[in-house]
Amino acid sequence: MRNIVERHRKNSDAGVTLVEVLIATLILLICSLTIMAVVGTAIALNNRNKIGSTGTMLAQSVVEHIKATLIGSGSSSLTDCAGTVWTINTAPGGAAVSGAYINFSQSSPPANYHMNYVVNSPCSGSGIQAKVYDVRWNVKIVGADLTPPASTNTYLITVGSRLQGHDEGNVIYPLAVNFRVMAGN
Repeated sequence: MRNIVERHRKNSDAGVTLVEVLIATLILLICSLTIMAVVGTAIALNNRNKIGSTGTMLAQSVVEHIKATLIGSGSSSLTDCAGTVWTINTAPGGAAVSGAYINFSQSSPPANYHMNYVVNSPCSGSGIQAKVYDVRWNVKIVGADLTPPASTNTYLITVGSRLQGHDEGNVIYPLAVNFRVMAGN
C-alpha cells in the first residue's frame, strides 16, 4: 500500500500547473516585444542611412561638378530623376554659410546655387517619386583679400544636402550632409 501512495505522489507532481504556464507565457511575451522593438529600430535606421547616403552622393556629385568646372572651364549642370536640368553656378558666391556649414534657414538662396533634386525609384519618368533633396552650395575664393600682385586660383567649396523639410536629425531622418573642399589649379 505504501508503494501505491508513493507512486500516486510522483504522478501528481509530473504535470504543469496553470501558474507555470502563465509565467512561461509572460516571459515569451516580454522577449517577443523586445525583438519587435529591435526590428522596428533596425528598419528606421536602415531608412535613415539610405536617406543620408543619397544626400552624401548628391553633395559629392555637386562638389565634383564644381571642381571640374573651376579647374577646367565652362558651365555645369545636373539632371534629376524628374528630368529637371539644374545649372550649377561655379562663380564665387552662393547659398548662405554659417560657420563651416550651409545655412538651410535661408528662405531663397541665389539662383543656380541650389536645387530641389528629385529622386525616383527607379530613376525614370515612370518611377515613383521617392524623395526630394534640398542641395545648396557656396564657392569662395581663398586669399582674395591679399594685396596685389598676390593672386590665387584656390577655392573653398561648401556643399550641403538634406531631405527637403527634414532637418531635425533623429532616428528616422539624418542631419544635413555638409562638405568643405579646397580646389584650384
